[in-house]
Amino acid sequence: MSNGKEANAAQNSSSQMTLKESLDECMEALDLFLNNHFNESLERLRPRVNESMYHALIYATVLEMQAMMTFQHDDINNAGNTMKSAREVCQRFRRKSSGLVNKPGGESLTEEQLHAEVCFAECQLQRAALTFLQDENMVSFIKGGIKVRNSYLIYKDLHSLIKSHHCLKGPSHIHLEGGISFGIGAFNLTLSLFPPRILKLLEFAGFSGDKEYGLSLLHDGATGMNLRSMLCALLLLCYYTFLTFILGTGEGEVVEAERLLKPFRLRYPRGAIFLFFAGRTEEIKGNIDEAVALFEDGCKAQQEWKEFHHMCYWELMWCFTYKRAWKMAYFYADLLSQESRWSKAMYVYMKAAYLSMLPNDESRPFGEDEVDLFRLVPTFKQKIAGKSQPTEKFAIRKARRYKGFCPIKLPVPVLEMMYMWNGFRVISKRPELTEGMMQTLVEAERTLLESPENEYAVDDRCVINLLKGLCMKNQGHLQAAEECFNKVYSSEKKIKFDHYLVPNALVELSLLYIDQGRKDEAIKMLQKAKRDYKDYSMESRTQFRVHAALAKLQAGEDEDTHL
Repeated sequence: MSNGKEANAAQNSSSQMTLKESLDECMEALDLFLNNHFNESLERLRPRVNESMYHALIYATVLEMQAMMTFQHDDINNAGNTMKSAREVCQRFRRKSSGLVNKPGGESLTEEQLHAEVCFAECQLQRAALTFLQDENMVSFIKGGIKVRNSYLIYKDLHSLIKSHHCLKGPSHIHLEGGISFGIGAFNLTLSLFPPRILKLLEFAGFSGDKEYGLSLLHDGATGMNLRSMLCALLLLCYYTFLTFILGTGEGEVVEAERLLKPFRLRYPRGAIFLFFAGRTEEIKGNIDEAVALFEDGCKAQQEWKEFHHMCYWELMWCFTYKRAWKMAYFYADLLSQESRWSKAMYVYMKAAYLSMLPNDESRPFGEDEVDLFRLVPTFKQKIAGKSQPTEKFAIRKARRYKGFCPIKLPVPVLEMMYMWNGFRVISKRPELTEGMMQTLVEAERTLLESPENEYAVDDRCVINLLKGLCMKNQGHLQAAEECFNKVYSSEKKIKFDHYLVPNALVELSLLYIDQGRKDEAIKMLQKAKRDYKDYSMESRTQFRVHAALAKLQAGEDEDTHL
């Protein structure tokens, strides 16, 4: 018997050493990753993915990041399967008895077993993130949410344990704390973005989303020197420069993003990831030329992962859109259509849209014709996990007008898609950019008035009114903006195809009212947008924006009560 105990003790001491070694090696692999040595980073991790929980987890995490960039079905499947294998590796290191950490015996967990719990929970959390990424649909989040309940409870138990006096603080405790900060922070922050009706469905699982608490935990994780600091920082940067922007009211959190980026930019001056986020920050500020330079630097910084280039091309396409440099924007849409596998339908639609913005007598690059391109859009439809992407569905729906023998021109397809990505908030920082867009809209309106009436005429006028309203708001002509949004709202019964316009006009009206301090009217509009409209294009995105606007009102009220 004593021999068995000695063997266990020896195994424990060697695994203690192994834990420190594997953490050190994974830190080095992440360092390589952040310095653009992506393949070398994976090579460093690969030999030990079947024996070390941290090698398995970080290897799967890097593949998941790649899948997030390509959105390719095979990559998403591969990342999901690798994450599943990583979870099985972590499972081997967990304590066998049931009832984990918050039970009276919880404090007797070894340091390695504590790490196994946090790694196991993280594998489940990241697999759920992949589920949601495949589709902005609420149902997939709920499915992911049910899967991830166990992960959430493990994090909560671990958090209670490390806050208690029983928890022994081993040499790798900083990494354990970082893992828990990442998990609980990610849960709270992500859940705070979701509309209440979805959270109600998840409440049976014990989920709650406290945005400020989530942000503070992620900040703690991002500023510490632990294995999860990069993950915490990347999640925060995504939140500040994309999520709050695209799924929110379009403000973005520039100051926080810049503060967070600063130490990483100093440490990894050529790091493609940080150049990309720095570019995105400048873009949100309206500094389009600075953003273009940073995205171009991001492309030059590395050649290993073309997916990073594609992310930069996408942003460059929008940067040139804001400047109305349609041919330059077309050039990036063309590059994406050839190289990126995310959504060929979307890229070809954008190519056609840019060409349609050029005067009829101007030569088309590569001799391409927008009508032919619009007709091609539906042929590139793809399904990820059996679902079509909402933006792709939108593009295919809009391109239908070009199917017939006599196609009916879309008035401003580029500006309409720009609205879907909250681009009018970007140009609000630059009066000359808004002025340019306004000119484009006025010309489109004139063309529409001079054209014979057709079945799309009301919808087209409403598209132009919605977008003109946004430009008017940017220019401070609030009364005129309100009139534009109301024109869309009052045309509700006559709109035949673009049913997304009315709920979005109501959201824009409410945001206008919020800025003017007309809270009650804003709430009424938001409740109407939330309650009365279903099954329209990009519905999830609009619902997220409704939730963000209501949250903004709530935050304003909280501030008023504190004054």
